[in-house]
Amino acid sequence: MKQIFKSIAFIAITISSVVLSSCDSTKDSPTVIAANSVWKTDQQALAAAGAAYSPWQRLSSSFSFLIESQTDATVSFEGADDQNGPLVSLFLTDANNWYPTKIFNYLYVSIGESNRTIEEADSSTVTTNLSKSSISLARGRAKFIRGLSYLYLTQLYGEVPLILSTKATTAQQTTRRSIDDVYTQIVKDLTESIADLPGYDQIRSNPSQGSANAILARAYLSWASNPLSQSQVAAIASGKTDPSATTWDQTRLQNAVTYADKVINSGNYALQSNYEDNFGVGAEDKAAEHIFTIHHDGDAYDVQGNHQTHCTFTFGFDLTQDNHIGPADVTLLNNFSNTDTRKRFSILDHLYDQDKPLVASPTKASDYTEFFFVFPVTSPRIGKFIHRSTVYPEVAPDQGAGDEGGGGQPNDINRIEIRYAEVLLIKAEALFYQSKPTDAATVINLLRTRANQSTFTTLTQDQLEKEWNLEFFFEQKRWTNLTRWHKLISTVLTNVPTYEYYKEDYKSTDAEAAKFGAATASTNYPFFAKIYKHLHAKTTNVSGKFYRFPIPKGLSGNDLGITQNPGY
Repeated sequence: MKQIFKSIAFIAITISSVVLSSCDSTKDSPTVIAANSVWKTDQQALAAAGAAYSPWQRLSSSFSFLIESQTDATVSFEGADDQNGPLVSLFLTDANNWYPTKIFNYLYVSIGESNRTIEEADSSTVTTNLSKSSISLARGRAKFIRGLSYLYLTQLYGEVPLILSTKATTAQQTTRRSIDDVYTQIVKDLTESIADLPGYDQIRSNPSQGSANAILARAYLSWASNPLSQSQVAAIASGKTDPSATTWDQTRLQNAVTYADKVINSGNYALQSNYEDNFGVGAEDKAAEHIFTIHHDGDAYDVQGNHQTHCTFTFGFDLTQDNHIGPADVTLLNNFSNTDTRKRFSILDHLYDQDKPLVASPTKASDYTEFFFVFPVTSPRIGKFIHRSTVYPEVAPDQGAGDEGGGGQPNDINRIEIRYAEVLLIKAEALFYQSKPTDAATVINLLRTRANQSTFTTLTQDQLEKEWNLEFFFEQKRWTNLTRWHKLISTVLTNVPTYEYYKEDYKSTDAEAAKFGAATASTNYPFFAKIYKHLHAKTTNVSGKFYRFPIPKGLSGNDLGITQNPGY
C-alpha cells in the first residue's frame, strides 16, 4: 500500500479526513492544530513533508471542474444548474462557489504545512535517528510543493498573499503581492528545492530534480506572457473583449527553454511510444513520460480519492444519466483526425461493455455489446479516465450508477500533474515566441509523429495552439492556455455558436421536444436541452472578469480579508 498522509488545513486549522462519494463535497470541519515540534527521527521529517502534499489529494477532480468547465470545450452536469460544477460551466462562478473556495484554501493548507516543514528542517539537528539527508529531503519536498502551490494560485487568482512563515502577520496573510513578486518566489522555491531533491525518483509522486525543472519550465512560460495585473483585469472585467495581444518577455522564454532542456537532456524521461500507455492503472510509476503525479490511495485511505476517474464516466453505460462532466459538443470529435492515435483516449462516441459479452468466450472487441454515445440519447465521453480492458482498449467494464469504484477507473490512481509531452510543448511555444518557428516545429513533430500525424516544416500560431489541445484534451490545460494567449473570450464567442448543440433545434420547448420524439424511450431530449442552455449561457455570460477566479471565503465561511478580484 502507498504511504497515507494526514490532511492539514488553511494557515491555522486542521481538517478531519472524510470519505467522499461525490466530486463535490463541503463536509470539511476544522479543528485547532498542535504546536510545532523539532524532529527526532527520519520518519518524523518525511512525515512532516508529506503533510504538505495531502491537501492536493482533495483537488484532483476539483481542478477539472474549475479549469475545464469555464471554457468552450466542457460542460458540467454535476447536479442541478444551481450547483457548484454547473455554475462554473455556465460562467456563473462567484465567491461562494465551492470549487474556487476548495482550491484556494487547500493550496494555502499545503503552503502552511510547507512553511512548517521548512522551519522545522532549519531548526532540527542531526542525531543518531535523524540524518542530514532526511532533513534536506523534507526541506526540498516542502519548497517544491510550495512553489507549485503558488504557481496555481497566481495563475487562477492573480496577485495573492505570500505567506512564507507559520508566524505570518495578518497583513502578510491578507496583502496581495504583485505578480512579479509571486513568480519570483515560485522560482526561488523551485530552484532551491533542486539542491535537496534526488535527480530522479521512480515513484513519480515523490518530487525530484526532474519535477522541479519541469515545473520551472512551466512557470517561466507562464511568467513570460506577462500575466494580467489587477488593474488590467479591471479594465476588461465587464466587457466581452480580450486584452490586447500577449507581449512576451524574451528572457523568461529563454529560461523556459533552458529548464525544459534540463528535463529533456537528463535522459530520465521520454515519450511513451504508444500515447494510450500514459493512462490507466498500468501507467502508474511505470510510464517513462510521467514526471510528477499526485498520490492517491482511494477513498478508503486518502483524504479524498481521485474523482477524475468517476466524474467523467459517472454512470458508465447508463446513457440516460448526465455525466458529472463531459465534452461540450459532438463536433469536438472533429478536432481530431481519425488517424490521430490520441483520439479514442481523448473523446469517444462508442465503447464496448465488458460486462455484456455477446459470446461465451470473447476473442475480440466486437464480441461485446457496443454502446453509442450519440444523439438522440447522449453525447460523447471523455476517454482518458475510463478503466479499459488491458487486452481490448475499446472495451470497458460498466461502472454502474453511483458506483464510486466498481468497474470504473479506480479512484486510487494518481493524477498526472506534468508529463514529458508538456515539457516539449513548453519548449516549442517558447521557441515559437522567440521567433524560431522552424525549431519549434522540430519539437512539435515529436508529438505529431507519435500521434501518426504529418509533420511540420515550420510552425504557425494556430498549429501550436491546436497541438496543445490535441495532446492535452481534458488534462486541465485549456483555461490556463487561453488566458495566457489572451483568447478566452474570443474562443468562447467564436467556437461555441458553431456547435451542433447550440442550434435552436435543441431548445427546450414542447414543439422541439416533439420534433425529437421526447416521448420515446430512445430519446433523452432534456439532456440536450441542458447542453443547449449551458452553451448559450457561456456566450451570454463570458466576460473579462473570467480571466481570474474569485477570491473566496475560508473553509469555515469566514471572510479572509483579501481584496476581491474585479467584477466579482
